[in-house]
Amino acid sequence: MSTNPLSWQELADLAESQFTPADPINGVTNAQARLRLFGHPEADVRVTLYRDNHAWCPYCQKIWLWLEEKQIPYRIEKVTMFCYGEKESWYKRKVPSGMLPAVELDGRIITESDDILIALEQAFGSLAYGMTDSIVIPLRQLERLLFRAWCNWLCRPANSAREEQYNREQFVSVVAMVEKALASTAGAYFLDKFSTADVIFTPYVERMNASLYYYKGYSLREENPRFAAWFDAMESRATYRGTQSDFHTHVHDLPPQMGGCWENGAPQMLINKARVDNGDWNGLPDVMFPEPESARAEALYRTVKHHANLIRVNPAADRLVDEALRCALTNMMTEGGCIPPSGSDAALRYIRDRINVPRDMSIYAAKRLRAALEATAALVGEAQGVPIPFNHRRDQNPKEFATR
Repeated sequence: MSTNPLSWQELADLAESQFTPADPINGVTNAQARLRLFGHPEADVRVTLYRDNHAWCPYCQKIWLWLEEKQIPYRIEKVTMFCYGEKESWYKRKVPSGMLPAVELDGRIITESDDILIALEQAFGSLAYGMTDSIVIPLRQLERLLFRAWCNWLCRPANSAREEQYNREQFVSVVAMVEKALASTAGAYFLDKFSTADVIFTPYVERMNASLYYYKGYSLREENPRFAAWFDAMESRATYRGTQSDFHTHVHDLPPQMGGCWENGAPQMLINKARVDNGDWNGLPDVMFPEPESARAEALYRTVKHHANLIRVNPAADRLVDEALRCALTNMMTEGGCIPPSGSDAALRYIRDRINVPRDMSIYAAKRLRAALEATAALVGEAQGVPIPFNHRRDQNPKEFATR
C-alpha cells in the first residue's frame, strides 16, 4: 500500500522532536561551527583558522584536529578550494598564494600546515610531544614516506600489470614500517599517548584507507592489525569523529585535488567500487564505532534545513525533486511504502551521490540518508544521476548553498 509523503512542515516537526543539534560553539567537534570557545569567553580568541568549505583539505583537517584536541578558542573562516569554485577575493588579498590552510595568530598570517603547528605549539604548548621533538621527527619522515608510496600507486597510471604490482608492493612495504612503529608502543597510538604524531598521520591515512579500497581493491584498515587498532583508537575520540569523512566523499573529492586517481580493474576493486557508489554502505571499513541512535534523525534534520537549495540545484524539475525527496525522507523515518513520482530515480541518486561528510552530516547519518535515497529511487527505476565530475567538483560549489 502506497503512502503519501510527509510535508516539509511535518518533516521539520519530526526532525525537531527527535534530534537536538549540539552547541556548535562549545559542544562536540563539528563541521558547521564558525566559532569554537570550549567554555572560554570570546575575548580569549587569538586564532582564526581559514579552511575549506567542504572539509576536503587534508592539511586543514590536521590543524582543525589539533586545535580541537588542545581546546584552543578559535574562529573559523571557510574558503573555496579551486576544484569546486573560484577562491574569494578577500582571501587572496589576505593570503596572496591562496593556500589552505592558513592561520591568523595574534594578527600574524601563517601558511603551510607544519609551520602552523610549530607556531601554535610555541603559543599554546605541544600536544604531548611537539613537532620538533626527537621522538616525533622520525614519525613525520615516515608519514611523508608513506604519502609518497601512496601517491606513486594511486596517482600515476601503471604501464603494465608488473608495474602495478611493483607500486603495490612498494606501498605495502612502507605500511609494514608503519605497522612496526605502531607495534613499538604498548597502546594503539604512535607514541605512549595520543600526540601530535597521530594528528600528523590522520588526514592522509584516512584518505589512503578510502582511495585504495575504491581504486585498488586494497583495504588498509582490514589488512593491517596495528592500523586497525589505531583507527579504532582514533574513533574513540569525539574530536576525530567530528572531522572524520567517509569513503564515498573521499574517493570523489580526491581526483581533482591529486591530479587523478587510477583504477587497477582488479575483481576486488570492482566489487569495492560498486559498493561505495551504490551500497550497501553498512559495514564498509570507513567507520567501526557503533551507530548512534540519532543517525536517521540527524540526516532528516540536516536535509530539511537545506532542502530548498538541494531542490534548486538538482538538474530535475523542482516539483519532481520536492516530492521525491519528501518520499525518501518519509521512508527513512517510517515503515516505508512511499513511492516517488515516475522519473525521479535519477534526481534522487543525484542527491545520493553528493552527500558530503562531515560538511553535511556525520558518517552514519549519511549512510542512512544514502540508503533511503537509493531504496526510494529503486522503487521507480535504475536511472543514475548526472555523473560526478572527475577533473573538478564545480557541482559542489559552496556558493550554491550560501544564504540568500
